[in-house]
Amino acid sequence: MLTGRGLATARARSDESGETMFARLQRYFFAGALTAIPIWVTFLVCRFILEAMAGVSMPAVRRTFPALEGHLPWIRTLLDDTWFQWTAALIITLVLMISLGWIATNVAGRRVVHWAERTILRIPVVQQVYGSTKKLIDALQSKPEGVKRVVMIEFPSKGMKTIGLVTKTMTDRATGRQLAAVYVPTTPNPTSGYLEIVPREALVDTDWTMDEAMSFVISGGAVSRDEIDYHADVGGDAEPER
Repeated sequence: MLTGRGLATARARSDESGETMFARLQRYFFAGALTAIPIWVTFLVCRFILEAMAGVSMPAVRRTFPALEGHLPWIRTLLDDTWFQWTAALIITLVLMISLGWIATNVAGRRVVHWAERTILRIPVVQQVYGSTKKLIDALQSKPEGVKRVVMIEFPSKGMKTIGLVTKTMTDRATGRQLAAVYVPTTPNPTSGYLEIVPREALVDTDWTMDEAMSFVISGGAVSRDEIDYHADVGGDAEPER
């Protein structure tokens, strides 16, 4: 506890610094918030991804684990633990994804995957969703013809530019004009965005990689190079970035 002399000293220090106790607490609060927000956002994104992965196998875990209680009575306490079920489901999903990757990279596995895709593409409604998603993934893995992968376009209005990803190049049937399909990801979630058809000459090519573009979008522009080519076209005929 502060004595009268201690209180007087504290007031004197506050007066000397020109900062009241309330102002100091407010400053500490904002400093703490600015420190915590990136950690909190990272936690939310990671939790979303992990929960989505665990959710794939959770129904199977909940059906299978009760059947094990009769054979393994000692494990019953673990089976009733939600965290144990969540962890088991996550591990099962990871194993399934690794196994699927292994299957998809060998000759026999590619035939199985191809057969499964043909079956899926025969199902109404599902074929549109799966086919569109598959083509988008394939487009992002291939090189666009004659342009860079990461570009800037005027969006959402004239005089403003945003980062976009070229997914395909096309030709206008009437005029022969070169066009590009450009996906514009939104901040901070790049999985949603806009699709724009832009004349080739309206693209501002960049030498950014996909990683740099995604970091720029997710961070709201905080993570980027110090200099960018905002106006000039920087080598539209150069080798496209993957």
